[in-house]
Amino acid sequence: MRSLRTDSGCRLCPRNCGADREHGKTGFCKVPAELYAARAALHFWEEPCISGERGSGTVFFSGCTLRCVYCQNASIARADAGRRITWERLTEIFLELQEQGAHNINLVTPTHYAPWISKALQRAVDQGLKLPVVYNCGGYEGEESLRWMEGLVDIYLTDFKYMDSALAARYSQAPDYPEEAKKALDRMFRQVGTPVFDREGMMQKGIIVRHLLLPGALKNAKAVVKYVYETYGDEVYLSLMNQYTPLEGANLPESLNRKVTKREYERLVDYALDLGVTNAFIQEGDTAKESFIPAFEGTGL
Repeated sequence: MRSLRTDSGCRLCPRNCGADREHGKTGFCKVPAELYAARAALHFWEEPCISGERGSGTVFFSGCTLRCVYCQNASIARADAGRRITWERLTEIFLELQEQGAHNINLVTPTHYAPWISKALQRAVDQGLKLPVVYNCGGYEGEESLRWMEGLVDIYLTDFKYMDSALAARYSQAPDYPEEAKKALDRMFRQVGTPVFDREGMMQKGIIVRHLLLPGALKNAKAVVKYVYETYGDEVYLSLMNQYTPLEGANLPESLNRKVTKREYERLVDYALDLGVTNAFIQEGDTAKESFIPAFEGTGL
């Protein structure tokens, strides 16, 4: 077991802010060197091969390495919601979710907690955890955080938000997002490889790359699909999402104050099909609803 200490300051995400989290300081993610989570429960709103019929055993962590202006989980992403838990308690939570019948353990926004999650997972495996582990992230991952997960994570469920650095800067305060996301995806693929499914159609190993189509950003979306497919072909799954929801009361740029149109999404899907994409999840109908957002009130912690 490697040391959890970050004596040179935190380098877990590409911001490399060097925050002295061990002594209570916080960096961009807004959390110190302690675990904070907002919910641990069965979750039914992931891709079908992740949620299945019994649900995904999902732990929503507080804080985030991005600052997306349209974030649907803003209360926890900005560390406004959540409670402190120990890594020993996190171990128990993993095992409790397994007892509840979860198909997998799903770690939402885990980047800035990688060392402590790693320790909890190792202990859980020693105590009988047998489920696949899903690393559910924004795609802005540091080499150090992914190194902590090697050999423990089976499935990477990762966003690829931007190929346009100007959009990444404007919407997520991360102009280097495209290059960092490319590097992270390469590391993920080297760790888990091509997809593996069980007889029920549940993913056991592999990568799903999500892209949330934003209003007016079809060119960016096409560039993401093109890069992922031309680099990995059908060895990773794409998940093209149309559920962007401008949240009431959010201080959004004018360009984001509407839903994605049916035509915008159809053009993205047609583009993917014309490229030759076959391994993809595509949404049907109007999924732009706030019902996708769970209550972050400490359930299961």
